[in-house]
Amino acid sequence: MSTPARVLSIAGSDPSGGAGIQADLKSIFAAGGYGMTAITALTAQNTQGVLGVHTPPAQFLTAQLDAIAADVEIDAVKIGMLGSAEVVAAVSRFLNGVTAPVVLDPVMVATSGDRLLDAEAEDAVRDLCTKATVITPNLKELAVLTGTPEATDLGEAIDVARAWAAKAGTAVVVKGGHLNSEIADNAWVDPDGTVIRVGCPRVNTSNTHGTGCSLSSALATRLGAGDPPQQALEWSTAFIREAIAAGSQLQVGKGNGPIDHSARLRRLAKAANTAPLARPKVACPEPTVKPAGPHTQKLWELSALEWRDIVELDFIKDLGSGQLDREAFLFYLDQDAKYLGQYSKALGRLAIMAPTAEEHLEWAQDAVACVEEEAAMHRSWLHDQPEQPASPVTAAYTDFLIAATHTDDYAVGVAAVLPCFWLYAEVATHLSQHNHAEHVYGEWLAMYSDPVFCASASRAVARMEKAMEAADSATRARATAAYLAASRHEVHFFDQAHRRQ
Repeated sequence: MSTPARVLSIAGSDPSGGAGIQADLKSIFAAGGYGMTAITALTAQNTQGVLGVHTPPAQFLTAQLDAIAADVEIDAVKIGMLGSAEVVAAVSRFLNGVTAPVVLDPVMVATSGDRLLDAEAEDAVRDLCTKATVITPNLKELAVLTGTPEATDLGEAIDVARAWAAKAGTAVVVKGGHLNSEIADNAWVDPDGTVIRVGCPRVNTSNTHGTGCSLSSALATRLGAGDPPQQALEWSTAFIREAIAAGSQLQVGKGNGPIDHSARLRRLAKAANTAPLARPKVACPEPTVKPAGPHTQKLWELSALEWRDIVELDFIKDLGSGQLDREAFLFYLDQDAKYLGQYSKALGRLAIMAPTAEEHLEWAQDAVACVEEEAAMHRSWLHDQPEQPASPVTAAYTDFLIAATHTDDYAVGVAAVLPCFWLYAEVATHLSQHNHAEHVYGEWLAMYSDPVFCASASRAVARMEKAMEAADSATRARATAAYLAASRHEVHFFDQAHRRQ
């Protein structure tokens, strides 16, 4: 959509800001929509519990809904806490005139297991489910809706959801967050039995207050913007996981704290900042691939900022732990394959420019290794993936490399290609401590931390030292700038998989 999705949240309030309409508005905004609200109930609550609830007359809810519908085109509706059969009836009548996607989060059971609705209201919510596009119950709520025991694993929950989706004629999102396992996957179950499972490694934290509200409102926003179910659920799941992981930094409340809805927005804003990069002094780790002399020692010390930024990326942390989303890894590999195709041309150019036969041969061998590696990745990982164009991040990096190696001095070209040797070897060696036989990305970790690749990186560092030694001061300055620019490109290249929409 060219216009942000206009999303109406029909839910109760949470004055502490972590759940209810407050969380809905934050999620809608973060997902790219414009949020509106119709309040079903006012609560007195904080991170430690609910102290009181006031439910305005259902007629006033109807007045709110009518006022919005009379003036604003609604692209999606999210429904949360309803509270009574009268409120459910008012919402049901309103939905008769709604053609936009409707996401119902059937708030029926507290995390403690306490029932939040009486029997009449529970029956009314069951009927309301048939008017929703998709419902997003937690496992306890799924059990109440279906009259079945609470599922103990995701497969069992999906089976229950299949039966309910077929009966109600509405899709069900099964949420694995309350399971006792290392995964917190979500699954979209269609009435025809089709299942779309979205991976989500568990985040061990107590900052989960409002997670259900936030997921359903993000999902509504993405559906309202025109995303198909799989894309909408993938985006919403990734958004919620990042918000959960960052929640503890908020330091809000003494109980189960809220999630950080703005974590993704701050990350993207930082990545998009075009101000000249400030270079604060950062502690420089001892590299595995040693500098070959004073010039490369200085380069390594100058790139300590980029090293720190890379190892602190969520992409790198998740890659090391094996929790990285498979789609994100495949996106990274696909872009890496495209990068290597151009990188090999840059190395080939350095082979032509090399001052000695030995360096000519080494650059040529490195260029061939890039082509072989690209082909191997396609065979092992990307053979069944659709062809994708180079991303703007990848294209910017490779354009920089081609320009540096084809329009400037040999030393500048060597400096430009060096971070892909040196930083890659250091990152992989750093992550290799987490590698094991069952590591899902162990092949990648092993390839770049392998002594063969590290030896190749060491030879490239030695060639850099010789080139800097032979260069004049002006060329050294340009080479240093090229090395740092390429190092910054490396940061963005690793991070780009987490910038996908």
